[in-house]
Amino acid sequence: MKKIRAHSFEDETYQVGVDFDGVVHKNSKGFFDGTVYDDPVDGIEELLKVLCKKYKLVLFSAKARKDRMLINGKTGVQLIKEWLVQHNLNQYFIDVTAEKPRAVFYIDDKAVYFKNTEDCMAKLKDRGLV
Repeated sequence: MKKIRAHSFEDETYQVGVDFDGVVHKNSKGFFDGTVYDDPVDGIEELLKVLCKKYKLVLFSAKARKDRMLINGKTGVQLIKEWLVQHNLNQYFIDVTAEKPRAVFYIDDKAVYFKNTEDCMAKLKDRGLV
């Protein structure tokens, strides 16, 4: 793992950003109707338990954006928090946000790890993205 940069913010030393859809929530139908409709990803609770022993976890999601439509009068943040409580996963997160938080690292199903430009381009080509 990379060493923390000398002039990092304090929360970059103890927080981990965890994406919601596709990482915690299966999201098998994509956006669908805007609800949080699916089950947790298999094994996610075990992963969260391990991470919580060393880090504070911040859940991020496009569903939490302020410009997102209300679903049955509820914001995306409210829907996500209710879903977390329903699946007993709320205990693992200190916040739910639309913003990617400052963090030691991120867990995101849509990420492409950047090591250098050549490596990144090769990964993008391998995935058929460029």
